[in-house]
Amino acid sequence: MRSKSDNIAEYILYLWQMEDYLRAFPQNADATPELHELNEMMHREGIIEGGHLALANNALAELEDLHRSLLDEDAMYRAALIRLTPQLNLLKAKTDRPTMSDIEACLVLLYQIMLLHLQKREITPETAAVQKQATEVLQFLSKTYYANSRTV
Repeated sequence: MRSKSDNIAEYILYLWQMEDYLRAFPQNADATPELHELNEMMHREGIIEGGHLALANNALAELEDLHRSLLDEDAMYRAALIRLTPQLNLLKAKTDRPTMSDIEACLVLLYQIMLLHLQKREITPETAAVQKQATEVLQFLSKTYYANSRTV
């Protein structure tokens, strides 16, 4: 399984992808020990039909905490997020959860773009630009998380 400390954003996206995979192909849940373990966790947590594993939710909460602290401490990070906020607000308005956090919206955006690529569908240049901005924000958070996890 991917390591949360190596890249927490990729870790969350990976867990979301595995959840979707197990929902789409439940008969293959025993394909690997890792998938079997995740499938068992989904059953225990009652998220077979929808929702996210506690592992993913906890990692997202950690990322949110780091995000909040960086908003107070890092002017460059705050400026990058301010530039991205209008596009995130548009994305949130199109979802069934318009009050989701900016960080979750960044992750949802990247996950949706990944799904479009898997379907071999094109994305617009505007979407690609927002993807780049969201990726930069999440990369900064992940690198900071990694650095902080190495100092503990």
